[in-house]
Amino acid sequence: MTFELPDAHRDLLQQAREVAGKVRWRATEADAATDVDPVMREALQESGLAAITVPAAHGGATEQVDSLAVTVVREAFGGVSAHLDSLFAMQGIGSYALSVAAAPRVQQEWLPRVVALEAIAALCLTEPAVGSDLRSITTTVVERDGELVLDGHKSFITNAPAAAFFTVLAKEESGFSLVFVPADTPGVHVQSGPDLIAPHIIGDVRFDGVRVPLDSRVGQPGQAFPLVLQTLATFRVSVAGSAVGVAQAALDEAVAHTTSREQFGSTLARLGPIPQMLGTCWTEIEQARLLTYSAATRAAADPLGALHWSSMAKVAATEAAGRVTDRCVQMMGRFGVVTGSTIERLYRNARPMRIYEGGNEVLLGQLAKTLTRPARG
Repeated sequence: MTFELPDAHRDLLQQAREVAGKVRWRATEADAATDVDPVMREALQESGLAAITVPAAHGGATEQVDSLAVTVVREAFGGVSAHLDSLFAMQGIGSYALSVAAAPRVQQEWLPRVVALEAIAALCLTEPAVGSDLRSITTTVVERDGELVLDGHKSFITNAPAAAFFTVLAKEESGFSLVFVPADTPGVHVQSGPDLIAPHIIGDVRFDGVRVPLDSRVGQPGQAFPLVLQTLATFRVSVAGSAVGVAQAALDEAVAHTTSREQFGSTLARLGPIPQMLGTCWTEIEQARLLTYSAATRAAADPLGALHWSSMAKVAATEAAGRVTDRCVQMMGRFGVVTGSTIERLYRNARPMRIYEGGNEVLLGQLAKTLTRPARG
């Protein structure tokens, strides 16, 4: 396996960097927003890059969603704006199950709107009392009078206040099903979520006797988890790409600061522990980047078969981003803790990455089970 990006993906990375560069001036404001920033939305629409998150059969860019393509775009976006990064990624995460198993009328009406960013997507999994243990959810769906009736409460849902539709995980008899629900359906109530250390479009969604057509069920009754797993298998590694972008941007800030500021007759980059800190950051970023590209290449070829690689990349890259951004703040001294500075924003954006899309400790536990399964016989 080669660790060099294919030419097409290298070109895509450059395109995404150019898109992000044009809206860099807006990043501070956008990353503080709790609703869709119009400048970022317009830039993403004009770029056409959201097509990468949807299969070609439904207006997307490639026959199947290419994990490596999503990953390199998120690397470029993550280093500039968490808002732009999330806006891009969630179009795929929120709609992927629809592209695989939704009814034709849902696919035909909604997926082209996802590509055009006319419809903001959201995936409803977690609940107030349920995080990683999704089999403990209490949201329910039942067939009644020729319709599906949904009741429950989802929380910490990315894009909730801005979403045009929700893909909702619910209990159905002895199994679990996914249900497509337009946001304007009677009985859907959305409330903005709490303020986060890295501001985010997030909220709670209540479903009070929500009625949707029978063909709003995504896939077969009680068979939701394979679809959820496919979504994670395709998109989890892209979190690692975003983390690499954040870490690289933080190091760029630290290099610019330490090579331009002089103390004791020399630049900071030549003083005390700073050279070792810079070298360590660079090494950790390149380690994370190589594992991320390798895992994303594997995921593009076989998402489910490469899920453990995607998990390893997500853990490694997000942990590295945490260490690198912290180290860069330290190297920049008092300038690193100024509110509103780029490094402060990167530092805050790096922290939640170790929690969302699978908490790192949970993923490590799953990896341990995979590693030791043959030994258990």
